[in-house]
Amino acid sequence: MKPHTKNTVLKTENLSIGYQSKKAQNIVASAINLSIEKGKLVTVLGKNGIGKSTLLRTIAKVQKPLSGSIFINNKNSESYKHQELATCLSMVLTERLPESQLTVFELVAFGRQPYTNWIDKLSAIDLEKITWAIDETEINHLKDKRFYELSDGQLQRVLIARALAQDTEIIILDEPTAHLDMHHTIKIFSLLRSLVEKTSKTIIMSSHEVNLSIKFADEIILFTDDEIFTGTPSELIEKNAFDNLFPKEIVNFNRNLQQFIINKK
Repeated sequence: MKPHTKNTVLKTENLSIGYQSKKAQNIVASAINLSIEKGKLVTVLGKNGIGKSTLLRTIAKVQKPLSGSIFINNKNSESYKHQELATCLSMVLTERLPESQLTVFELVAFGRQPYTNWIDKLSAIDLEKITWAIDETEINHLKDKRFYELSDGQLQRVLIARALAQDTEIIILDEPTAHLDMHHTIKIFSLLRSLVEKTSKTIIMSSHEVNLSIKFADEIILFTDDEIFTGTPSELIEKNAFDNLFPKEIVNFNRNLQQFIINKK
């Protein structure tokens, strides 16, 4: 990524991620050095099980790093208390929501929890942020529906709206298009691109959609078997970073088209 600048909102230094058991460490990836600037759409790419979700969960303090440091706004993330971090960073995970009777409006309103008082009463500012988030994600027509009545694509927009209502500088999304068809996948990428441009928030998402990431993302973090590449889509293409991402008997990366092409039998 870019060298450290005054606009850097997230930085890692010699970060090692994975899982700690009583007997040993399972290192998924190590020596991760990132510097992500404010107002960027960043996608994390790579094959299944290579460490994309582990990286995002570690950045969000859902799990602990094995070693190294994470800085949010130049402050070590270990120094953040839970509520303070929740005003800087929001996260949308892939886990299914528990059964409930929540409406879309109520679900989006949960994004205001870091700011509400002890009786969870919504202030005028809270209501303004909720309404803004609903408007920005174009789900006003859904706000009175129960969340279990929604399609996967609609629910994903609602969860993004909840993160927007939380009004954090950084939004992290783990595979936000995993259960969507191509039409809704493109709509989510377009929505996230638009939100970055309108709000100057930094959005970091993991994805398998390499071609769309090349088209929509400002920067890419690419996990491969040998190393982690970082940079703009053009910079990664110049480095031939995509060439060995998938088996060549199935797809090849076309540098002129800047996308993967399925091989014809």
